[in-house]
Amino acid sequence: MQIARAESLARPSGSLALLGSRRFGPLFATQFLSAFNDNALKNALVLMIAYRADAGGALSSGLLIPLAGGLFILPFFLCSASAGALADMSDKARLTRIIKGIEIAVMLAAAAGVIAGSTTILLALLLAMGIEAAFFGPIKYAILPDLLEPRELLLGNALVEAGTFLAILLGTIAGMLIATGHGEITVAALIILVALAAWAASLMIPSTPRAAAPVPFQWNFAAATARLIGTAAERPVPFRAMLGISWFWLAGALYLSQFPSYVRFVLGSEEAVVTLFLAVFSVGVGAGSMLCNRLLRGRISARTVPWGMLGLALFSIDLWAASPEPQASAGLTAIGAFLAVPANWRILADLFGIAVAGGVFIVPLYALLQTASDERRRARTIGANNVINAAAMVLSAVVTMALVAAGISVSGLFLLTGVASLAVAALFWRLAPGLSAESRPARLKAAET
Repeated sequence: MQIARAESLARPSGSLALLGSRRFGPLFATQFLSAFNDNALKNALVLMIAYRADAGGALSSGLLIPLAGGLFILPFFLCSASAGALADMSDKARLTRIIKGIEIAVMLAAAAGVIAGSTTILLALLLAMGIEAAFFGPIKYAILPDLLEPRELLLGNALVEAGTFLAILLGTIAGMLIATGHGEITVAALIILVALAAWAASLMIPSTPRAAAPVPFQWNFAAATARLIGTAAERPVPFRAMLGISWFWLAGALYLSQFPSYVRFVLGSEEAVVTLFLAVFSVGVGAGSMLCNRLLRGRISARTVPWGMLGLALFSIDLWAASPEPQASAGLTAIGAFLAVPANWRILADLFGIAVAGGVFIVPLYALLQTASDERRRARTIGANNVINAAAMVLSAVVTMALVAAGISVSGLFLLTGVASLAVAALFWRLAPGLSAESRPARLKAAET
């Protein structure tokens, strides 16, 4: 036993070693490719709605684009409870392969919809993609403690988080190919190939033990979801981690949704600057995630959490201070002209700082959520987290629309986000010692002795 433990602890655990390992590499590739496909198809659909003549039939693009986002997120409310229960009572690797096999069929149908230029078909398939993502969501985080050593868990979460945001960036850019010559064929072929690659990667994920006995499937989704969240709230550490993660997604959703308006109406710049902002934000979250692992040296702790939120708050406030008045930016300037203005580099630095701080904030919370959860209900706990995250993003959209309707500027939204984040940082400063102390399971303590 001692020799086995020593050999386990002697495994190389650097980023490249972990990415190249059979234990983690296939899972990382599967989730990366799936996130890429989700965002490529969503962005292609949004561009089709916005720019194709057939998108403006009975409903305007102003209604269809929010509808697309709503259709994708709705299954997280309806299916997360059942998805978590199914993952807990299944071999998570086998279940992943089934889900990724279904994804191939969905993407084949989506490819036909892209080529046909049918927004109706793609909206229906976006709902199917949301269901598939809702069932995969609890697996990709709940499986990590089964595949990784405790000392590798923080790095694994950092890599998943960094990979997810990089996939969002690349998928969004890939979706823009719909606007090029023969874009429909290109996007259709791409999403099919990526779906096949994700399924192939899933075949190499190691099998995992079942954590729970089979439970009856509950068709009353509302009652199942309420029961799921109620059970999760009984354990303070995981539930507080969920609330922290949800604040990150609430703030992140606000920023991502306001990039186009900020670039167009405040900075007076062209669409390429929006892509630049998304790239800076995505790279920043990845850099912050990896920085968190380096700061904590693989030790699962909440001590970086309040510092991360404080950084997000201060950079948000400085972004407001650095923003020009909307009237100061006349016309649409190209990306080269935007970068030629020294003041704009401060805006980019603030945006990068917000994202880095967000990565430092969120990665320990995911690790705490995994290690402090009941091992038999870990996937269901992740499912509860997904429900709360989805609710936070919907709340972000509703509050943002209300504030904009009340006359708050985009820069003012950033200021309010920063001020509110100061309160969140203060709260986690109070909670951090208890989170770290209460979340250390026996398996983790044994691995560190």
